[in-house]
Amino acid sequence: MGKLILVVEDQEDNRRILRDLLTSSGFEVVEAVNGIEGVRLAEKLIPDLILMDIQLPGIDGYEATRQIKAKANLASIPIIVVTSYALSGDDKKAYDAGCDEYVAKPFSPRKLLAKVRNFLS
Repeated sequence: MGKLILVVEDQEDNRRILRDLLTSSGFEVVEAVNGIEGVRLAEKLIPDLILMDIQLPGIDGYEATRQIKAKANLASIPIIVVTSYALSGDDKKAYDAGCDEYVAKPFSPRKLLAKVRNFLS
């Protein structure tokens, strides 16, 4: 069984793109459609890596990241923010919230996959 990646993304098209990219590369993917569900699934499944959108219903990706990183058993899980919310300074806000990497949409599938593999190697 491949490494488990939690995708926290509210847009179905974006989830499908990420799911297809990751599963075709041998990763197991679990999806959450909002920040609250993302935190809950992270606690339940303890994934190997999380791909986190910022603009989410409920709590945003910044807050979801803060909540995940605040838990001792989850703090070491790499979180890559993947967002179209890419205004000046948003990358700093993501890093301040605890994310490990920041990727703006639209992204290069090859580059995103390289970042994922780098964290999971």
